[in-house]
Parts: sequence; C-alpha cells; structure tokens
Amino acid sequence: MTIFLTGSPTRFGEDHFTEDNGFLAQVKASLPARPRVLMISAAPDDVAFTDSVLEGMTTCIRNSGIVPAKTVMLDRRNAAGVEELVRESDWIILCGGHTPTQNKFINEIRLREILKGYDGVVMGCSAGSMNCADLVYAHPELEGEAIDPKYNRWLRGLGLTDINLVPHYHQVRPVVLDGKRLFEDVVFPDSWNHRFYTFPDGGYIIIKDGRSSLRGEAWEITRGGMRKVSEENKSYSFMNLIFISPHFPGTYWHFCAGAKANGVNVLGIADTPYDNLPQELKNSLTDYYQVSNLEDYSQMYRAVAWFAHKYGKIDWIESNNEYWLEQDARLRTDFNVTTGLKIDRIASIKNKSEMKKYYALGGIPTARQIKAAEGLKAVRAFVKKTGYPIIAKPDNGVGAAGTYKLQSDKELVDWFQSHPNYAQFVIEEFITGLLVSYDAIYNDKMEPIFENNSVFPTPVMEIVHGNLDTCYWTNKTVPKALAQIGRRTVKAFGITNRFVHLEFFQLDRDREGLGKKGDYVGLEVNMRPPGGFTPDMMNFAHSTDVFQIWADMVAFGQRRKGEGEQFYCAYVGRRDVHTYKHGHDQVVARYGGAICMCERMSEALADDLGDQVYIVRLKEKKEIDEFFRFMTE
Repeated sequence: MTIFLTGSPTRFGEDHFTEDNGFLAQVKASLPARPRVLMISAAPDDVAFTDSVLEGMTTCIRNSGIVPAKTVMLDRRNAAGVEELVRESDWIILCGGHTPTQNKFINEIRLREILKGYDGVVMGCSAGSMNCADLVYAHPELEGEAIDPKYNRWLRGLGLTDINLVPHYHQVRPVVLDGKRLFEDVVFPDSWNHRFYTFPDGGYIIIKDGRSSLRGEAWEITRGGMRKVSEENKSYSFMNLIFISPHFPGTYWHFCAGAKANGVNVLGIADTPYDNLPQELKNSLTDYYQVSNLEDYSQMYRAVAWFAHKYGKIDWIESNNEYWLEQDARLRTDFNVTTGLKIDRIASIKNKSEMKKYYALGGIPTARQIKAAEGLKAVRAFVKKTGYPIIAKPDNGVGAAGTYKLQSDKELVDWFQSHPNYAQFVIEEFITGLLVSYDAIYNDKMEPIFENNSVFPTPVMEIVHGNLDTCYWTNKTVPKALAQIGRRTVKAFGITNRFVHLEFFQLDRDREGLGKKGDYVGLEVNMRPPGGFTPDMMNFAHSTDVFQIWADMVAFGQRRKGEGEQFYCAYVGRRDVHTYKHGHDQVVARYGGAICMCERMSEALADDLGDQVYIVRLKEKKEIDEFFRFMTE
C-alpha cells in the first residue's frame, strides 16, 4: 500500500493536482495506467454535497493527466457493498469535510478491517488524511466544538499511520473558534503529550514500503510549541530507530523522548511487560516489542524483523549500553543498518588487545600489554621489562569487576593458578596518574557536536575492591590537550554517529615511552555514554541536554540544543555499609540549593558508583574538595 496524506492535492483555486514538491509525479508513478477510483465521502448522508465532490474530484483527476477506468463515490447509498467496492479499486481517495462525521461513517462500515491487506493507493484529503491515523486528532472545526465539554478530540481511525495532521496551514493558522485561537489555545495545549504536523496545501506526506517522508514546507507541533522541519522543495524523513533495553538505565528514556520529539519512530525492545514500563518511557515510544530474554538472539532477530515489516527499513539500532554493543552490531549487520558499528568492527572497541592497534594508528601512547594466553613464562618476561605492579583484566569487559593488581611473582603465580580462564585476560603495566574521561557525541562526519571532561581522583578498581565511596566531578571545560587526543582517538577508531566515553591517564610523572608529567595516555575506549548519572551531570554542568543533543544527531546529523552557564558538577556515591558523620538532613541543610539529584543507584551499578547518590552543582573548583570531605566523613 502507498499512502498520500494531503491537506488538499491542489493549490487553492486550481482544478488539477499540484506538481509542487513532486506530488503529481509521485501519484502517477504509484498508479496503474487506468486506475479504478473509489472515493469515500466525509458527508455520507448529504447527497448534494457528496455528488458535487465526486464531480469536482473526477474533473481534477482528468485535468491532471490521469484517465480513470471508473470513479465511484462511497456514501450511505452504497455502503452495504463496501467490501466489494474496496476490492475492485486501485485508488481510494478519502475526501475532505468534517472529520468526526467521516470518522463515524468509516467506523460504521468497518473500513479499518476491510483495508487490511489492501495493496492499492490510498490518498487522504484534509479530514480523510486525519482519519488515516490510528488515533485521530480531530481538532474543533465548527462553532461550539471548542467549548463543548462533550466534544471528543481523539477518535479511532483507520490505523494506516501514527501521524496526526492539522491540514491547510495558511488557512487555519489565524482561525479563532468560539473565542479561542485554534493554534495557541487549542492545538498547542493538546500537543504536550502528542506530535502534530501542519503544512500548506501543496505539501504532503508519502508512506511507501513502510517509510514516511514529508515533502514541502512544514512545521512540527509538540510540547506546546511549533518549529519548522522542512522547506519548499525539500523533504523531512520519519526515521525508524530501534532502541534496545530503553528501560535500563532508568534515565535512558530521555534518549527515546528526544528522538520521538524529532519525528523519529522510536521502537523499543525489552524483556519487561509494557504495563511495567515507566509512563515517561511509554510516552516516548512509538511501539514496543517484549521478548522473554534479551540475550536470546533469535528472539531479538524476530523483534527487529517484526518492526521492519510494520514500519519499513530500520535506520538505527542502538542501546547506548556496553553490555549490548556486540548484539547491536550483529543486528545492524543482519538488517544492513549502516548508521552504527557492524559485527566486523566490534572487536576493535570491545577487546582491549584489539584497541591497541587503533591507538597506535592515531599515535596515542598506551600502557604496554601482553595477552595472558601467552602463558606464565611469557608474562614473567614481560614483567622484567615493566616491573611490578601489573594489572590483570578481562580482554572483553567493562568496569573494575574482574580486575586485579599484582605486586609480585608469587601473586602472579597464584593468579594464574586461581584463574583457569586466564586466556580471557590481558596483562598491562601499571601506570600512575589521574584518571580522566573525554566524553563526546560525534556526527556522521566524525565531528564532535558536544564534548565533556570528567575527573576520577580514585581509580574505580580501588573503589570496588576497597568498598570505598565514589567521588568524581565534571569540569566546566575540556582541557585543550585532552580534546586534541580525544579527537585523534575517535579518528583512529573511525567512529561516527556515537556517544563515546574515552578513558585516559594524565601522567603524574615522566615515563619513558609514554610522555611527560601532565601528558595523556590512552586507557580504553567505550563506545557508549558514561555510566550511571554522568549524562545528567553533563546537563547540570553545561546547562544543556545531552540526551537531546544525541537525538538531534540521530535525526538531523547536527546539534540544535545550546548551552547556558557553566558549572562544576560533583558526585558522591555513599555505601550502605558505612555510617556517616553527616546524615541526609545535614547534607540538605548544607548543600540544598546546590543539590541537583539525590537518588538510589541501581544494584547493577552500585559496586562502581555507590548506593546513595548525591550530585551538586558548584561554581568554584575549590568547593569540590570540601564537598567530598563533608560527604565522606
């Protein structure tokens, strides 16, 4: 089925289909040589009006160079034969008029069910376009409707699209109905949890092979406001984004909300019943598919295939989650999604041994490394060059879990003996310095559209093994040298269209072969946002919205969200096993005005990030140490 949604297929006063924005050419290309046309009235009981519409539309079709085999109008007179009329048509035109009146008629004749499997062309005109939606937004049209408490603005439509229209932009923009401005007082307030599109006659939406594209000058109305999304003779594509596990971490619904606000179809896949999802996430999804096990690739494949069948080509598959990176890449490969890493690239960003090759391409210094699979003898030879201590960590893993600091030959031997799976580990020389991150969002041209720097004064490995409080902060700006090496790293790895979290050591002393004190040394790359509430900290620090910046990158390939005043943002994650000198009430009394978040961390992330989280926004760097001291006493 090919669907055209128009306000009117003609420009005002013309008696033929417009050629603007390629409309007539698209219609002709979709039809057989002599199409059988079925029109559906918006006033099925008004015989005179219906007959005039039939005559006018037939003339318009012929004047457009289309020669129909026959034209039939469906109204109350022949409604009993609707199934046969639909079956014998190549082109169904849903005529304009009063939206609720037509809606009542199409539901009475069960047109939604009859159109299932229809393989022709459907064209909506005004009310007809509005009634193509699954849930129809029928804004007030007639006197009295805007103030009638019984008037229903939401109706069950044909289910051919999720797109809601406010047709005839130029004609309806200045309309005042029952003393209410149609846009400012009616449509804008109704848009807070919905999204509408409006465009002048001559613009249209074409839905073909499950893909929706808007052609011509148009605006999007959502969240109580309106913004222009397309210009005359240009197009706006409704993308299909599959978001894996959008319910975890808990703040990730913001990614979905930002994408949906940009006109993207956000299709969620997770293992949680839909009714158990947070309401904010439900509002941010176009559709949802529940699997019983996210780790079962056959289930995941079927879920993506279902969305591809229902919505057409999938443009993005993303989880922004380290755990699912490999599965994301496999799904992209199998469904030929080109906006992210495919399976042939995944080892370079997941395996620490493979990362070394790309660091070398960018001339980025890194700690010397050997695979534990080479055996104890080879590792001992390696240690003679580096000296103790050394670090043993999983080649493919994230966080400090499974990471060991070995101080002697005895500890090395004991580690090999206690780890029969040692072949899955790498051994690295131990580097002392300050752990910092370069966080950024990159577009499809490998350009950073957002950059951030966080500082971790206590290594995560020590926090986990010592059950210490987690303390770190986000800087106001990114040091120039860190930005340079971060950008070189991204270029070396060939990364586009991603949120990245790159970790570096800033050397605390000169080290031969690595650099001088203050230089940056590559630790590892993480091709996803930083964990926990760090994205929220970036928002607080830079007075922005990184979730929306990412969503703008997805939809537009550019940043559209600006920044405000800059701050330092500090994080403390307290442990439930500790007793603190200053309780919650004292913390609020001291830092209440600066507290941005006070949350419980999920159990899955608590080892690294603490159990009870406090995040504050500070103007001066010197305030950070005092905050850490107060919170950890």
